Amino acid sequence: MNKKVLAIYYTQSGQMSDIIDSLTQPVIDAGYSVEKVAIKMVNSYNFPWKGSTFFSVMPDCVLGASAEIEPFTLKESKYDLVIIGYQPWFLSPSIPSNSLINHPDFMKVLNGTPVVTISAARNMWLNAFERFRTSIQNTGAKLVGNIALVDRHLNPISFITIFYWMLTGKKERYLNIFPKPGIDEQEIIGVARFGRIIAARMDMVYWDSLQDEFMHQDAVHIKYPLMFIEGKAKIIFAVWAKTIAKRKNKGPWLTAFKYYLFIALFIGAPILLILDMIFIKPFFGQRIEAKMNYYLQLN
Repeated sequence: MNKKVLAIYYTQSGQMSDIIDSLTQPVIDAGYSVEKVAIKMVNSYNFPWKGSTFFSVMPDCVLGASAEIEPFTLKESKYDLVIIGYQPWFLSPSIPSNSLINHPDFMKVLNGTPVVTISAARNMWLNAFERFRTSIQNTGAKLVGNIALVDRHLNPISFITIFYWMLTGKKERYLNIFPKPGIDEQEIIGVARFGRIIAARMDMVYWDSLQDEFMHQDAVHIKYPLMFIEGKAKIIFAVWAKTIAKRKNKGPWLTAFKYYLFIALFIGAPILLILDMIFIKPFFGQRIEAKMNYYLQLN
């Protein structure tokens, strides 16, 4: 019962704090030591966002830049399990998350340690997970579990509600018509089921099939249309990010990207999905299945 768990995360809105609390409570109830650490940035990203500020972080985020984290202290130099809570921004690991995983002191803690990741996204998390997975591997840690929480409403609906939340800070029904933004409150409470799975394994020192148990509890769900859109969008985002990063006056280019994003979501994506449904998906079933399995892999 002297096993030690570190749950470390970044949050702006407080949503990830609630998720981590739900995930770790069964582990605490089982008698294990859980240290929860919320990192903070030196130059904080204020919440709610301003529209211009939100889009201004896109190039650095997509290009994998890090920023300075406020000093944080960990009680232990090594843990039996590390849980990392992170967010995708612009189809990439958020700058705070990327800064944490590349922090020299934290990398030492991760080396040789089992890791569980849990993310909270609007709905597109695959590219961020792919990159975060690689970063974890580079520290010498072993990724043993992944939980991907998403807003399960339709893509255009969640796009509207998340922007309302980000720009107002109000996690409420926009116009009293749209659903609440973010991860559903009952789903956050339900994350405790994964904590119970972790607690049952703490004394086993055996993590190889943890993800299988997670998957039986709907830890990860991949929707092909979103995977298809994200696969195209991540390439385009990279082009935009590299282009904007080279400009001295980034403002007009960021504005152009903002309008591109709106047009791509509400006009471009539906057209691409129709074309894919007719000309690609019926003939490349095995390739699509292989791609889905790739995103389900941990190492």
